[in-house]
Amino acid sequence: MERRLFEEDHELFRDLAREFNSREVAPGYPQWDAEHMMPRQLWKAAGEQGLLGLAIPEEFGGAGMPDYRFRAVLDEEFAKANHLAVGLAFHLHDDMVLPHLLAYGSDDLKQRFLPDMVSGDKVTSVAWTEPGAGSDLRGIRTKAVRDDDGGWRLSGQKTFIGNGISGDASLVLARTDGSSGRGGRDSFSMFMVEKTEGYSTGGQLDKMGLKASDTAELFFDNVHVPEGNLVGEMGRGLEYAAGQLPQGRLAIAVASSAVARQIYEATVQYTKERNAFGERIADFQNSRFVLADILTEVEVTEAYVDSAILAFNEGKLDAVSAAKAKLWASERVKSITDRCLQLHGGYGYILEYPVAQAFLAARLLTIFGGTSEIMREVIGRQITA
Repeated sequence: MERRLFEEDHELFRDLAREFNSREVAPGYPQWDAEHMMPRQLWKAAGEQGLLGLAIPEEFGGAGMPDYRFRAVLDEEFAKANHLAVGLAFHLHDDMVLPHLLAYGSDDLKQRFLPDMVSGDKVTSVAWTEPGAGSDLRGIRTKAVRDDDGGWRLSGQKTFIGNGISGDASLVLARTDGSSGRGGRDSFSMFMVEKTEGYSTGGQLDKMGLKASDTAELFFDNVHVPEGNLVGEMGRGLEYAAGQLPQGRLAIAVASSAVARQIYEATVQYTKERNAFGERIADFQNSRFVLADILTEVEVTEAYVDSAILAFNEGKLDAVSAAKAKLWASERVKSITDRCLQLHGGYGYILEYPVAQAFLAARLLTIFGGTSEIMREVIGRQITA
């Protein structure tokens, strides 16, 4: 089926994204994957090419392109090039941190952060998850208390933080009501916390996949946070997090759809080139049946996610609709990469093959940004309301 999502400007941007992958990412990606870390120069190069902070207004140094189709193009090109970890790192920066600053940040906070986020001089991360609080944000224990100078003192621990080691600042959700136990609706506030005294990182967490994107624990020991680094108003952290969930979950759906398409096409090519029992793998009826099912799922997923992108651009993608898109797309790519790996046989288990790396990357997508179980709960509650 023909996709009708993109226009000429998006395809021109695709050329730029493809060239960036070829020139700036491909030569070093295997080494970054082995070292679990991307170089800072990659962020600078992305900034110079105009690939960061697309939605940031021109007054803050951005391109002023909130049209999410451009972000979708970038994710598709990372998937095609098998540079999925770079896509993840940029997603945290652009789809998780940035929307909160644009929607709730003061002019001063925007002036101090947005230009550097566009240029790649400042890399950001999202520090919400804790060892005892994953999807249940009301279980967060990290706390911020008032300082004598009107600022805050932040103490606590976060885990599974992408860009945690390489990042310069993190968007932190912390308890500000002084209570203990599971928090209430108004118990939490959001802060932009820059690396300074008392802000430290743990060792690199050794993930199954997407290894070039660093992931670590963060530790806050009485870290001073200026009053101006409060994002929005005190006590509205959970409200803000919920308000920006649609974009974060749409991004995961877009990535899932892009990976599914790329691995399907790579598998078709492999089955046409690989022979067994004197025939191409593609000529066996079972292979054709599996590929037919996968292609149908890929195209249905693309159509569904494309519709979600357009709804987002129109300001009509609510949290439940975004949960549906993420649930469907992430579960589909998990299943698709599994079946594609099976068609590769033993070679599918070798990490130099894109299907093996995609299989490991796809496994994150049903967990990251809210598990599939949470997505079903969000959808189910609306159904039974």
